[in-house]
Amino acid sequence: MTDHDRYPVSVAQRGKGLLRAFDEAGVLTAADVHVALRLGKLGGEDDQVALFAVALAVRAVRAGSVCLDMTRMRDVTADEDVDLDALPWPDDAAVLDAVRRSPLVLGSEAGPLRPILLIDTADGPLLYLQRYYLQERIIRDVLAERARSAPEVDVEAVSAALDRYFPGSAPPDRQRLAAAVAATAWTTVIAGGPGTGKTHTVARILALLQSMHGPRLRIGLAAPTGKAAARLRESVEDQSDELGLQNVPGAMTVHRLLGWRPGRSRFRHDAHNRLPYDVVVVDETSMVSSTMMSRLLAAMRSDARLILVGDPDQLTSVDAGAVLADLVARPVTGPIPDAVARLAGRDLADDFPGDGPERALGTRERDRLAAGIVRLSRGRRFGGAIADLAVAVRDGDADAAIDLLRAGPPGIEFHPDAATDAVDRDVVATARAVFTAADAGDAAGALAALEQHRILCAHREGPHGVRQWSARAAERIGADRGSFLDEESWYVGRPLLVTVNDHDNRVYNGDTGVVVSDGAGGVLAAFARGESPLTVHPSRLSGVVSVHAMTIHRSQGSQYDTVSVVLPDDTSSLLTRELLYTAVTRAKTVVRVLGSEDAVRSGVGRRVLRASGLRREVGTPVGHGS
Repeated sequence: MTDHDRYPVSVAQRGKGLLRAFDEAGVLTAADVHVALRLGKLGGEDDQVALFAVALAVRAVRAGSVCLDMTRMRDVTADEDVDLDALPWPDDAAVLDAVRRSPLVLGSEAGPLRPILLIDTADGPLLYLQRYYLQERIIRDVLAERARSAPEVDVEAVSAALDRYFPGSAPPDRQRLAAAVAATAWTTVIAGGPGTGKTHTVARILALLQSMHGPRLRIGLAAPTGKAAARLRESVEDQSDELGLQNVPGAMTVHRLLGWRPGRSRFRHDAHNRLPYDVVVVDETSMVSSTMMSRLLAAMRSDARLILVGDPDQLTSVDAGAVLADLVARPVTGPIPDAVARLAGRDLADDFPGDGPERALGTRERDRLAAGIVRLSRGRRFGGAIADLAVAVRDGDADAAIDLLRAGPPGIEFHPDAATDAVDRDVVATARAVFTAADAGDAAGALAALEQHRILCAHREGPHGVRQWSARAAERIGADRGSFLDEESWYVGRPLLVTVNDHDNRVYNGDTGVVVSDGAGGVLAAFARGESPLTVHPSRLSGVVSVHAMTIHRSQGSQYDTVSVVLPDDTSSLLTRELLYTAVTRAKTVVRVLGSEDAVRSGVGRRVLRASGLRREVGTPVGHGS
């Protein structure tokens, strides 16, 4: 038997010892091993234990972390049939010692190449690939520099503007507080769950800033995806007449904001060519990676305001980093700025009645004000049992989540036996409503009907995945109509999902739409754009598929009257607290959970643990001097 027969192609053939054992077990991939071996060759390192740590650091980045937390090296995943405890794990202390002595960390006579950095912190050592350490240092240093000064403002004028844009608000008004911070600080973080009024607040902040600096204020609106950017602009535009907000700019992806140039590794705007804006707003910041955040911050003028908006409890970027969550959770020192204290004194009291519009700020939330962080807490989009379930999941209270699911109050359905009759009924009823409106050429009505119900899955493939549930939904809809649905044709009522950005047609990856009659025997593809849907002839579209079900990742930023959440087995590594929270908070009126209690408990208990140094006090890399 040859090596080719014995090992699958995915196993790195040059790996030996530890690297091969963990590669074969599925903990490492061939790419992890190859990178570690390549770095070892370039830096003069052949110690298998040290190279094993390097491979784990590469794996950590691939899994979404910025670095490897060396106190949690064994927190890895593998195939279900792999006994992780039976693998030949080296002693943790021996791994750390090998890394401390490694020429990849200390350098060698062969040259100054030190591609791996070891950072000691009070909570344990962190191992970085150099690129990600430098990105994190940019984030840390730029934010620290921006916090050393503040805009010069007329506090009395700001106070009057706050009264104008937040009239009759009862304390504690966190939206008003966020506006006060944004008016008096270079960097503001507005955190909050769905329906807490984040973009409502942003529009008022922009109007307030225009009232202070005039309509020529240069504003940049951005988000990590085209879909999110379009939604941000729509939200701001919808409020512009009411607020007297002028010259609302077009929103764009963060890539386009920075001046992405195809085929080039650098953006047009960077530390040497700063962004021209006076105010930059980034929505859905939870999906911004460490790499993009470092580039954005490097390109910001020191005298420009930056407003980061998002939900730190949602799913994070598919790339390395969880910057928004890190910024909200990192320790903060220093007093509340005097201007904020003067403007928001009424909102900082701690003796508000418990049944007020929003809860009083806790000690930790007050501390965060020193770093410009405000968390909005009053949900306006949904409430009752859905809000209670979302809070239980967010807080990691599995017992409370299970109790709510078992009780089945209005707004919550639980099907531990994965019963599908209710899902089928909603699928068919939604399709009927979509078809009726689409056949009549009512694009707005068809798009509204499309949001009556959505199936959300953690996986794309498998019995609990999007492909399986989409096929099932299409079969049920076809049976109801008495005809087979040809998903390659542009039939009236076909629900659409855009899979690539198409700036020419103004449709973006993640947009959902529907095929409607044009009233003259033809069809158009319609996409939601505020009060007036965008219509495009199907022949102009590329990268579009039918969407009868979608991944929970894809659903971020969307809302549906009813969501049916299909949970995988409790062993799935994709099943996390953040995933479950995101799924639950997509529902406006009803959330239906299909899965076992074990799956729910597993999801609530398993967090997306992305290692980084942003939440810690970090020192100088080992071997780099004082």
